[in-house]
Amino acid sequence: MSQVQLIARHTIAAGNEDQVYSLIDKLVAAARTEPGNVAFDVYRKSDDARSYVLLERYTSRDALAAHRDAQHFKDYLLDQIVPLLESRIIEEYDVPD
Repeated sequence: MSQVQLIARHTIAAGNEDQVYSLIDKLVAAARTEPGNVAFDVYRKSDDARSYVLLERYTSRDALAAHRDAQHFKDYLLDQIVPLLESRIIEEYDVPD
């Protein structure tokens, strides 16, 4: 089973930047503790403080599914961060063995 690379591109609705970045730090810290997580990093776009990307890698599709089922994913991302976003684009890639 190959690893999975996820690229999540988020644009924050104006005025919500500080709140989102505070929550993102908590999400990143929690996600890095997941058994199937290989990497979970956040990068702010250099010319747009409202935009950032999450680069996530998991050992398998099952590990990605477990991440999406984790309580911290639901609490931080779905319940608190997503409502503060202007846009959210998720890309999934299989990582060759």
